[in-house]
Amino acid sequence: MEITFINPGVDYMIQYIMESQPEGESEFWSEPLYRFYPQLDKAYAASLPFVERKKYIEQTMRAVYAELEDEINEKVILYSRYWKACKSQITAALSEAFGIDCEKLFNDLRCNVSMNPISPRFLQERCYETFYLNSERGAIGVGIHEIIHFLWFYVWNRLFGDSYEEYERPSLKWILSEMVVESVMRDERLSSINPYFPREEGGCVYPYFFNMMTDGKPILDTLDAMYRSLSIEDFMRNSYTYCQQHETEIREHIRKAEG
Repeated sequence: MEITFINPGVDYMIQYIMESQPEGESEFWSEPLYRFYPQLDKAYAASLPFVERKKYIEQTMRAVYAELEDEINEKVILYSRYWKACKSQITAALSEAFGIDCEKLFNDLRCNVSMNPISPRFLQERCYETFYLNSERGAIGVGIHEIIHFLWFYVWNRLFGDSYEEYERPSLKWILSEMVVESVMRDERLSSINPYFPREEGGCVYPYFFNMMTDGKPILDTLDAMYRSLSIEDFMRNSYTYCQQHETEIREHIRKAEG
């Protein structure tokens, strides 16, 4: 595996910042922008018609980028150096987790270091984002999370032969992929270099999964027990069947959590 860290430029950043700001979007996704950028007046933005609000956010964030460009470029260098120091142990751990030789896979991953606090991934483009305010350890922790997704769906696709279009929010396949990250991350070779692990440090999955209950117990505990006792292929089959059986309550929990 190899990751190339880059500054994708202000136009790219604004494009994907705005994807978390559509009309009617839940605050779970839209609010972080205002939390990290006090330059944006949330009350004022909310008072504007959508077209004007979009223009206001874009103009403000262009001005912010002008102030941050040098820092973002420095982070690109910092993250690249730390990745090279950690790459071998990450590769070894994930090769074992997924039963494949990861050293020969995904040597063209790209990480866009961005102002966007919501960090999307693009599976088929082999690209993901990381927030520039991360430390070098934080950036690698985020990177491990995203690499797990790339490998999960690489193995998943070979197993099920379905479409990559089914792997994104809000599909059940996407939900499952987000939950299983914690189990894979428990490997000491991964958890030891991820400052967001364990849960007490913020966690490496969406926090609303921590108190999601099925069959009277936390769903993450149920999935973790499966992960530890099964091959990766059997785990994929069994965990997805389990989520299908509990899809209504899973989605209701997420709906309430995201508001």
